[in-house]
Amino acid sequence: MALSQAEFNALVSEHAPSLYRMAFRLCGDRHEAEDVLQETFRSAWMSRERYQSGRGDRAWLASILRRRVVDRWRRRPREGVVTSSDAIEIEVPPENPLAGEYTDEMQSALARLPADLRETLLLVVVAELTHQETADLLGIPLGTVLSRVSRARARLREYLLEAAKSDVL
Repeated sequence: MALSQAEFNALVSEHAPSLYRMAFRLCGDRHEAEDVLQETFRSAWMSRERYQSGRGDRAWLASILRRRVVDRWRRRPREGVVTSSDAIEIEVPPENPLAGEYTDEMQSALARLPADLRETLLLVVVAELTHQETADLLGIPLGTVLSRVSRARARLREYLLEAAKSDVL
């Protein structure tokens, strides 16, 4: 059954904040994240006839967002790729309630993670999908998701501690 305009608007209102956080973490740029989110909702609206109620609204939207980000990566394979030596400038307006989550250190540490670990972590932590929804979305076993999230968190902790130590010295 296709989503009505009111149902779609409710989905947008409920899931936009977590999807924006996911897009921002994947893209590393506020404006690009906004564009990706807009493309995601446009794609969701265009494919609303295939919407299946009860199958995980956020997972459905996150899978669309993920495809939009991958499409951008394919069009510009070197753009947006950050190496550990690159500095990232992120401008977040002070009135943004999520401003504290978008530090240069965190974005740089995320960029150092291998793509599979970063994507899995972002789906679980930022997009707030369950581990099972993430496994289904990525087409991998649940144990692999659990392992990737654990390894990603451990590496992030290491990278952030390294950054903190280098700031002290």
